Amino acid sequence: MKNCAKAIFVIIGTIIGAGFASGQEIYSFFNIYGENGIIGITIASSILGVVIFNVLKKANKLNINTYMELLKSTKISNRLIQIINIVINIFLLISFYIMVAGFVAYFKQEFNVPNILTAILVLIIAYMTFMRNIEGIAKINSVIIPVLIFIVFIIGYKVDIFSSINNIDMENIQIKTNWILRSIEYAGYNSILLIPILISIKDYTKNNEKKISIITTGIFFILSIIIYFAMFKFKEVGSIEIPLIYIASKYGFIFKYTYGLVIIFAIYTTMISAGYGFLKNCTKSDKQYKLFATIICITAIFISNFSFSGLVNLTYPVFGILGTIKLFFLLRY
Repeated sequence: MKNCAKAIFVIIGTIIGAGFASGQEIYSFFNIYGENGIIGITIASSILGVVIFNVLKKANKLNINTYMELLKSTKISNRLIQIINIVINIFLLISFYIMVAGFVAYFKQEFNVPNILTAILVLIIAYMTFMRNIEGIAKINSVIIPVLIFIVFIIGYKVDIFSSINNIDMENIQIKTNWILRSIEYAGYNSILLIPILISIKDYTKNNEKKISIITTGIFFILSIIIYFAMFKFKEVGSIEIPLIYIASKYGFIFKYTYGLVIIFAIYTTMISAGYGFLKNCTKSDKQYKLFATIICITAIFISNFSFSGLVNLTYPVFGILGTIKLFFLLRY
């Protein structure tokens, strides 16, 4: 049971990044489609649940230890496998850099801390976490994710999401290609980051793949619905970069900065997952692992000065499409 809990927290920590915790992802992929977004969240959650179950089951059954081995277990051609693997590694590295930039941007915006100081401190902590491999990530997520979940539930209570639920008009739901494709795209780009981590935690999940996938999907769905309805109540959040910080600020100074902790936790857990996934995919020895960890942490100090929102808007739509294509091949075979 302890290993199941570790696996669940690692998976949730991987999916819930800065975009999710800020509310920006849920708004952009689901809220903008009104009531259709509820079904969209259901579709995206279901796809992620299927991905989690299938990858864990296959990884344990075939003793798969790397993303490359997973790709080779399909009927995809070797040339396409090489291309997909390169795309995956680029996405993981860019995601790591984006999360570092997000971490730096938050402290600059809220506390005016110099970018380089924040970057150095968080990357020292990240490097130490990398040195402990997946066990270090599991321990961090075991502490951070329950706190994060609790605070999101408090958000739901504060904004009284049940009143928003009562205002939903289900007759407005229309089956259209645009919001369905956006839901699939959302699951697709999240799976790029998620799959390397699923392979890494397979030892925690043996014979419990179904239980872990159901519980994880349920938690993700509930958190997404809470955030969706919180923003449904505040229609003006569409023009705000971090919608949930805006909503939290409506309930006082303390609550605003308490939710700020959620943003920090979410950024950090996804940053670690992305960096670890890249390192596991691209290194073949402990010495190489340490060298690459040092390189990505040092280079991240300089890249952290780039715009967080600019990096997200530039890269995520492209990787969403690529992730959806990759899901087609993985789930087909």
